[in-house]
Amino acid sequence: MTDETPSSTTGDADPSPTQTDASCDLTTAAATVGVIFVGAALIEVGLIPGMIIGAAAVLAPKYVPKLGATLQPMFRSVVRGAYKAGRKAREAAAEAHEHVQDIMAEVHAEDATPPAAAPEPPAKPAA
Repeated sequence: MTDETPSSTTGDADPSPTQTDASCDLTTAAATVGVIFVGAALIEVGLIPGMIIGAAAVLAPKYVPKLGATLQPMFRSVVRGAYKAGRKAREAAAEAHEHVQDIMAEVHAEDATPPAAAPEPPAKPAA
């Protein structure tokens, strides 16, 4: 006996969503969020920042890994630049400290030497 039941090779039993279904779902979700924002703005404007934070918390797990990989080179260059700037600032501060120490040493050296005898003013002719 042969089995005369038609076999499906296209996989109709488990249809996968198409691109149009995904874009339709995204449009529906965006419209829903828009309506909720408008409703919140009509009821209480103070609710909007909380809703934005909540939306960011929902979207963060999806986009943060991508964002982290994108920002990592920039973060490294910022850290390198800050480190180099710190070294330059440290060198400049050390040089300024050395100049101040030199000036202080000169002042102490001038104070340690006895003052030279003041020259006498020239005598005024009698008139």
